[in-house]
Formats: sequence, structure tokens, C-alpha cells
Amino acid sequence: MRSLVWLKRDLRLSDHRPLALAAPGECLLLYVIEPSLRAAEDFHRSHATFIAQSLQELAPRVEALGGRLLIMEAEAVAALDQLYHAWPFEQLLSHEETGNHLSYQRDLAVAAWARRQGVRWQEIPQHGVFRPLRDRDGWAARWRQRMREPLTPMPSSLQAPTLELPFTRPVDTLELETHPQRQVGGEKAARATLRSFLRERGQRYDVEMSSPVTAHTACSRMSAHLAWGNLSMREILQRSEARAELLRHSRPKPPHWGKSLAAHGKRLRWHCHFIQKLEDQPSLEWENMQRAMDGLREDEFNEDYFEAWKAGQTGYPMVDACMRALRAQKWINFRMRAMLVSFASYHLWLDWRRTAPWLAQHFLDYEPGIHYSQFQMQSGTTGINTLRIYSPAKQVLDQDPDGAFIHRWCPELESLSGPLLANPEQAGSLLPLDYPAPIVEHSSAMQKARKRIMARRQTGAARLESRAVFQRHGSRRRSNRRR
Repeated sequence: MRSLVWLKRDLRLSDHRPLALAAPGECLLLYVIEPSLRAAEDFHRSHATFIAQSLQELAPRVEALGGRLLIMEAEAVAALDQLYHAWPFEQLLSHEETGNHLSYQRDLAVAAWARRQGVRWQEIPQHGVFRPLRDRDGWAARWRQRMREPLTPMPSSLQAPTLELPFTRPVDTLELETHPQRQVGGEKAARATLRSFLRERGQRYDVEMSSPVTAHTACSRMSAHLAWGNLSMREILQRSEARAELLRHSRPKPPHWGKSLAAHGKRLRWHCHFIQKLEDQPSLEWENMQRAMDGLREDEFNEDYFEAWKAGQTGYPMVDACMRALRAQKWINFRMRAMLVSFASYHLWLDWRRTAPWLAQHFLDYEPGIHYSQFQMQSGTTGINTLRIYSPAKQVLDQDPDGAFIHRWCPELESLSGPLLANPEQAGSLLPLDYPAPIVEHSSAMQKARKRIMARRQTGAARLESRAVFQRHGSRRRSNRRR
């Protein structure tokens, strides 16, 4: 049977079930550069570079197996149709994708095209995300069962047809914008990163992941490789658990590893937990999870605040340092991401539908399901989560008390000590002239935001809606323990 393996966010050979299903017969692998997705407001050239690096590593490995990786630049249906007329394939194989609305509409169009052509399209789950899912009861057990499935072996050989396809693009022509501070894509880099985390870097993950001073090395740094599929979630989790089991029996037991790897495993489960929300409700990309929050911020968007936040010029050193670091490295640790979103949504009262796509551009590990679910949670629009309004001053004192991180990314503040970095308004004449005064006053902005959101939450209609939101999206693990 002639099979086409359509690569999307699964740029690897290991644990690749669509490829394994195609391998016994004649097959081709295809990656489509889709202009509409590339032009979207949540895409950035750094994403394109990571993808290109992954494909340039993947192509010769596919050829070594006797296969062929094609690159086409067109909308997906047009690319598939053109290839089908040159090489009529009988089945299309791909992993399921929970992407943005554009990719969702694209998949609907591909499904319609496949039906018209009589091509069987088989989509195979890649993460612990389930479709369809009526509610969250039993989700964690189903996730665990899927993650325990054996890894799919890489095919020993592939059979590619010999034919001229002038409309394809050589993989070495893909544009790269390399940057020394950004992660490199590809399965080789992913394996090296995972190996260094499990053997060395991850020992103090549980205590060092929150501070931007230590998180750059203490965090697993697998998020971008997961987002673009350089390794599967199943393989990462199984290797992490195997390492934990090995360390459990070692004598003497090395400190911290047990808690660190347990925390890492919990966050891998959260990865799928949040993607499941967008899978169940695609509208989370553009509408509030709790509709009682509609009209809360939309008409009060302050463009000047938005520009200052994007530029790292808010007058709050930790916020500004994190934004500048993110723009340079395309990565920042989770707590600092949450602080950036919290500051934009509460202190600056910016609607998340404007800030979320912009920030997506600057996350090399942008995963739509996690991104929009977290944005809504950190913006107070879910109706089921505790309001988390971060204090930038407290984050300085807790996570960067010596100012090492802030001094690196805001060098104009290098003369200020930790306490003054937490409260720059107290610096007086020591505050550099080229650094802005705080854009808003923390306490009053925080109290105003909390009051406005809680007023919405406490209405009878909002309370009823929150119950429905929890039934659809809420985690069951804590409530199960209580029962």
C-alpha cells in the first residue's frame, strides 16, 4: 500500500507510530510549509528556524533508511493534491494535533479532501490527550495507561518510490536564523538535553526551577523539543521514570533526585492536562473560558502599557528583565512566564487576547493548548482557579535577591542592590535616568483588579457557570483524594 506520512509537530523517527504503520509498504514523508500558519500572529521566525533545524537533521536519517522526506511550500490541501496527482497514495498517516484554530480548520479541509479522493486518513494519538472527551472523570488513569504503552521501534528500512517531484523544496534551502542563546532543534539535540537533565542538571530541579537565576540549567529544557515533537512525551516520561527507579535503589541515595524527578513527572502530566482543555473547547483561543468575564477588559486596552510591557520598560525590574531575557532567548521558566502574564492582565489590565498571541511568538516551545489554557488561568478568566496576582517585588526578593539575573538583562540597574531592585521607587537619585519609573502603582493596581474580577465571580450566574467549567475542564486528582 502507498502511504504518505504527514509530519506536523512530530519531527523525529523514534516512537513514531504513523511511520511504523507506513514502513512495510511504499511510503513518503512530507512536511508542508503553510503560508497561512507562517503569517499568523502566533508564529515567529525562531519557530521556523527550530523546525528547519529539525528537518535538516531528519532528512539524511530518513534517506539512510531508504526513505525520502519531501518539503513543500503551499497550503496543506493544495500540497496534498499536487503530490497525489504525481503519486496517488492510498492512505495518509499523521499524528493527531491540538493546534491553533488555523490548524484545526486546515485539518477539517484535509479531511474533506481525503474523502473526495478516497484516501484513508488515519490520525494517531501522540500525547495523553483524548478525543472526544465528555468530562474529566478518569482522565488521569487513561493518561497513565497511554504513557505506559511500549515505545514504537524505529523502522529498520523504508521503501521510497523513484520519481521526479520538481515542486518540492530541498531541505538544505530552508532558512535558518541561528542565535547563540537559543535552543537548537532536532532529535539529536533533544536526546542530549534529556540525558544531561536526567544525569546531572535535574538533581535540584524541585528547588531551582522557580528562579530565573537557576532555572535555565535546572529545568529540563525539553519543552521546545516536546512542542515540535523531537521526542515523544511517552519516551521522555518513561526515561525519566526509569532513571528515578535506578536512583531509588542506589546506595547511598543521592539527595534531591527523588523529589525532582517526581516533580518533573507531574509537570509532564500537566502538559497534557492543559492541552486537553483546548482539545475539548477550541474556542479557548479567542473567548473566555468563563463567559461571565466577557467585557471585563476589552474596552480598556492601553496601547502605551502594551508597548512598555513588550519592550521591558515597565519600571518593574523583574518584569523587565524577564521580558528582555525572553525576547533574546525565546525561553523563560514557568514562574516568570506566569508573572509576565499576571502583570499584563492585572496590573496593566490588558486583555489576554492581545497579549497571548504576541507572547506566543516569543516562546520557542509555544504549544497552543498549554498557552491559551495557562493565559486564561493567569488572567483570572477561567472561573475555577484561584487568582494569582504576582508581586514583582516579592519575586525579586524570593527568586533573585542578589540581583544577578536583573543586572544581566537590565544593565542600567547594575548599581542597585536587591532590596532597591524590589522597590525601585525607593532608590531616589540612585535610579538611572534611562530607566523608567513604575508604570503603575502595584498595590492600587492589584486591589482594583482583584475587586473587579471578584465582583464578576460572585454573581449567581457566574457561580453556576463555574460548576459547568469545572465539570468540563477541572482536575479530578485533588477531589478524588478528598473522597
